[in-house]
Amino acid sequence: MKHTFLLLFCLFALSHGARSGTAPGLPEEQLTYSINWPSGLSLGESHLSAASSKSSDSPTRLHLEFQVDAAVPGFQVMDRYQSNATPDYCSVDLEKNTLHGKKKVEEKTTFDQQAGTASRETGGGGKSEVQISSCGRDALTYLYYVRHELGQGRLPAAQTVYFGAPYQVRLEFAGTQAIRMGDKNVEADRLKASAKGPSSEISFEIFFLKDTGRTPALVRVPLSLATFTMELVK
Repeated sequence: MKHTFLLLFCLFALSHGARSGTAPGLPEEQLTYSINWPSGLSLGESHLSAASSKSSDSPTRLHLEFQVDAAVPGFQVMDRYQSNATPDYCSVDLEKNTLHGKKKVEEKTTFDQQAGTASRETGGGGKSEVQISSCGRDALTYLYYVRHELGQGRLPAAQTVYFGAPYQVRLEFAGTQAIRMGDKNVEADRLKASAKGPSSEISFEIFFLKDTGRTPALVRVPLSLATFTMELVK
C-alpha cells in the first residue's frame, strides 16, 4: 500500500509549460479526488490546489499543494507536498511530509536554477545534490507544465522530473475517450505515461478534461495487487 500511494502521487504528485512571466492567468484552483479500489470502494481522498502571490518586495510565485489522507486496516497514509515555482514554471522548492504506517519522512529540495543544482535535505540530517536543467521541475510543477502544454495542443517531450530522486518521465497521447463523472459521461484526453527512477519504474494512465485548464479527471495505476484509481470529485 505504501508504494501504491507513492506512485499515485508521483503521477499526480509525480506535475504548465514554460510560460513567460507576463503570461496571464496563473492557475487558481482547489480540486478533490477519491482514491478507490477496483470495486469502487474509497480508500480516502486527495486534494490538489494552486494559488499565486505577488508583493512589492518579492517576485511572483506559484504555490502548489497536494495532500493525501487514506487508509486500510492497519495502515494509514497522510501525505502533504508543497511546491513553489516561478511564473515560467521553474521550481523554487519542494517540501515533502509523509506518514506511511509508522514511517514518517520530512524532506525539502531547494532548486538553484542559475547554478543548475537541486539540493535535498532530510529531517534526519541527510543532504544530497543533483545537477538539473536550466528550468528544473519538481513533480507538482511538472503536472501544471503538462496541462499548459496540452492546452496549447502540444505533448511535452520526455524529461527529468524531481521528486526526491530524479525520474525520467515519458508521455504518449492515446486518443480521446468518454469517462464517467458523477451521473454523466464526459470527453477526456487519455495519456499513457511512464516514470523511471533509480530503483523503480511504473506505467499509468491520466485522463484530462477538455476544459480551459485541462483538469486532471482520472488516474489509473495498474499494480500487481490491482488497478487503483484517483477520480475527480469536485
